[in-house]
Amino acid sequence: MAFAYKYPRPALTADCVVFGLDDENLKVLLIQRDNEPFAGQWALPGGFAQVGEPLEKTAMRELEEETNLKNVFLEQLYTFSDPNRDPREHVVTVAYFALVNLAEHKVHASTDARRAAWFDIDNIPPLAFDHKKILSVAYDRLQGKIRHQPIGFELLPPRFTLRQLQRMYEKILNRKLDKQNFRKKMLKMGILDELDEIETDVAHRAARLYRFNDYKYRNRVKKGFIFEM
Repeated sequence: MAFAYKYPRPALTADCVVFGLDDENLKVLLIQRDNEPFAGQWALPGGFAQVGEPLEKTAMRELEEETNLKNVFLEQLYTFSDPNRDPREHVVTVAYFALVNLAEHKVHASTDARRAAWFDIDNIPPLAFDHKKILSVAYDRLQGKIRHQPIGFELLPPRFTLRQLQRMYEKILNRKLDKQNFRKKMLKMGILDELDEIETDVAHRAARLYRFNDYKYRNRVKKGFIFEM
């Protein structure tokens, strides 16, 4: 006979903060809700966990169902448990965040989302539930981690210029970086491969292309290397 728990308990959801980067700014992926509460309002992709489903799988499933994003790396961010965060009932959510290359991931809405779209980090519309707070925590985490882990390469194409790399850091950290010092420090780390290729189809002078070498990075870490920007 199955055991039935007689006391009320909170529902459980997973919400995803997905960052991307285009030629203009750092972006956040949002969906427009089709159902109440907050029908028509923008929100982070996410939804309720199914019985017997690991929560990370919930996050990946909801992300694919609502935005068509799949096969992206998700990292657990934080648990938000305010009993009043959802007007329907006491809902605890575990937030995840991800970094994606916009060129490689096309989004479109489905299931209970009317639309899915990218928004500039500095031009976010009013968000449903407590998603503004979740986004703020995720952005703080991103700004902290990018200085100590090479996670920012997830936002770039496999082959990139040093200009693109510096611009990525400037957009996330929201400050200008000295060009000469940045390039000197990044190249000195020994985790970039200089390619025998240059940019194509650009209006400015074509620059050398590079790629991040994860093998070199991991080997250096084993020897005590500390990534710090």
